[in-house]
Amino acid sequence: FDMYGVTAAHKTLPLGTVARITNLENNKSIILRINDRGPYIEGRILDCSYGAAVKLDFVTNGTTNVKIEVIEFGDGKYMHHK
Repeated sequence: FDMYGVTAAHKTLPLGTVARITNLENNKSIILRINDRGPYIEGRILDCSYGAAVKLDFVTNGTTNVKIEVIEFGDGKYMHHK
């Protein structure tokens, strides 16, 4: 996990999924990869890395309303090793 990277955790989307995340408060969006499970706080649908929160401009507030658009579903594996 790289807190400065642009990644997120989601409870059900397959690991490796690429999604556009839009902050509905300011309309800023980024494309990131789901690489972890969570969040484990009721009512939350996504945990963004610090780097993603910076780019989406909600670090000060800590949370924001987002829209998630899947670009490509992952295969459920975080890393592939040969």
